[in-house]
Order: sequence, then C-alpha cells, then structure tokens
Amino acid sequence: MDFLARREHSFFELKQKLLIKYPELVINDLEEALSQLQQEKLQSDERFSESFIRYRKSRGFGYRHIRADLSSRRVHPDIISNHLYIDDDDWTEIAQRLIDKKLGDSKQLEFGGKQHRKLLRFFESRGFSSNEIQHILAKSVKFLSIEGK
Repeated sequence: MDFLARREHSFFELKQKLLIKYPELVINDLEEALSQLQQEKLQSDERFSESFIRYRKSRGFGYRHIRADLSSRRVHPDIISNHLYIDDDDWTEIAQRLIDKKLGDSKQLEFGGKQHRKLLRFFESRGFSSNEIQHILAKSVKFLSIEGK
C-alpha cells in the first residue's frame, strides 16, 4: 500500500518492487495479495496507464516512446491501445513545444546541418516518427540553403 500511496504502479512494476524489498516472499502469496488489491480497485493497470501517459506527454515524449515504456512495465497491449492513440493531435502540439524550447527565437536551420541532425536525433529519442518529425520541422522552421554560406 505504501508504494501505491505515492503513485500508481502497474501490476508487474509493483510485483518487482515488492520482490526486491521483500526477497523472502513466496511469489504465489505475493500474486494473491496483488490480485486482492486489484479486486478492491486499489491497483489498476488502467489507472496506471492513464496517469503514465498524461505524465509522459507533459514531459515531451512521443507515441513510440510511451508505448515502449508501458510495454516494458508489462501493461496489456489492449489497455495501452485504449488510452494511447497514434493519431492523437497532442503529438503535434508536444513536438511544437519542444521545437520552440530547443530553438528559442532562432527559427532557421541548415538542412542536414549539425543543429538539424541534432534535432532529428532528439525527436527520434523522444519517440516521434520520421513523418511527424519532418512535418513539424517543415512547418516550424525555415531552412537555409547550403549555397548561402
């Protein structure tokens, strides 16, 4: 209960934490206790997913990154699909906020230049698809021609 009082946890995540803290626990007893918490609606992968997705979006992460994080926490794919949408309009808004933060007032990039490549890697690491990255960069940034050097 102490772990759940602090934040939501997935079933798997809670089980792992408890096994680390109490290695002498019998796994069947632990799973039974966790199942009881689920029945009493004190632990819910649904609530965990909603909370986790909201938090990760607020931190600037994209669809692929959030989906992978939830999968690594062993949340069922159906639960993930119920709360996380690839065609959500939020992804564009999140990417726009990140561009604004990264570039500040400078809205010009040299296509293929160091800063452009750095932005591409940053967005990929945040879980945005190549199409989303190209779309947001094309919409937000004026590319300088290489001949203009």
